[in-house]
Amino acid sequence: MIYLDNGATSFPKPYEVCRAMCRALSTCTSPGRGGYPAAMEAGRVVFSTRERAAELFDCDAEQVVFTSSCTHGLNIAIRTLVRPGTRVVISGFEHNAVTRVLHLLGAEVTVAGRKLFDPADTLQEFEKALKAGAKVAIFTHVSNVFGYILPVEQIAALCRKYKVPFVIDAAQSAGMIPVSLKKLGADFIAMPGHKGLLGPQGTGILLCGRIPSALMAGGTGSESRNPEMPAFLPDRAEPGTLNVPGIAGLGAGIQYVQRQGVDAILAREQEMVRRCVPMLERLGYRVFAGENQSGTVSFVPKIDCEEFAEKLAGRGIAVRAGLHCAPLAHQSAGTLESGTVRISFGHDTPIWKIKEIEREFERI
Repeated sequence: MIYLDNGATSFPKPYEVCRAMCRALSTCTSPGRGGYPAAMEAGRVVFSTRERAAELFDCDAEQVVFTSSCTHGLNIAIRTLVRPGTRVVISGFEHNAVTRVLHLLGAEVTVAGRKLFDPADTLQEFEKALKAGAKVAIFTHVSNVFGYILPVEQIAALCRKYKVPFVIDAAQSAGMIPVSLKKLGADFIAMPGHKGLLGPQGTGILLCGRIPSALMAGGTGSESRNPEMPAFLPDRAEPGTLNVPGIAGLGAGIQYVQRQGVDAILAREQEMVRRCVPMLERLGYRVFAGENQSGTVSFVPKIDCEEFAEKLAGRGIAVRAGLHCAPLAHQSAGTLESGTVRISFGHDTPIWKIKEIEREFERI
């Protein structure tokens, strides 16, 4: 199989990830629940992963909260900052993990920056919304549909200028583009463990620049007499038993990313896109590409997107077609009715596969 759906989940996982998970299953119980060796080993595994994440994302270890997904982390972050009627500004490329939460909470939403690969427009529209009185800003780092890398550093600077708290969705950037909690000054940055960080599904990280509200309540192994959730991180946002095998795999994935180098991974994926876009254009497809693009590219083929993806699957090529859980992004790009076919390269996609991909595409 030629796997081109890393925007959904990275695959296959590095061997080190599988090995770390198997080891945790055979050596770890629950961290913080006992002083016997298996519990202490679980605590060591969890803390070492927390430290690795803190090193990669330039924050303190206690600011790293483990979640079950990026969506879980975004829910904690958004529910901490947003109440019914809160004026919120978002980009024109947000995932349903953001827009559905805001809809559920009854927020007053302004969409800023609808032009693809146009950082100037994004910045201008965000500043306009912040000047107009937005109380919270939420924005993706990279569009999961089109690979557009938003100017998050400049948007963050605008938020700090207007003293507006903000949340960054790093679902498509963590492990592929440098992310620094300290430099950005974000209130929260949410990310999955199973995409660019190469960990297993069912894992995620929320970087906390402030103490979050308690989305859930339960045991933490600390302050057991306190009827409230602990007021300190990471315990406040980690009720219940942690996914130790998953966290072990995530730690191994982060270590793999650190060895490869985030900048090197991004450069390699962008090189794949630079080679892929002309090929798609030669075949006569409508291709979405620009200067500020990651390792993801979307296109509209000459037949129905879902049918095209199904034909590719029959030829051993895995892509994703449709709206990609991001109808707002498709609305911004004018593809809400058709959807797109998305190719998302990974850290290990061989460059020579481009020619093989082109041959298969020509047969459809």
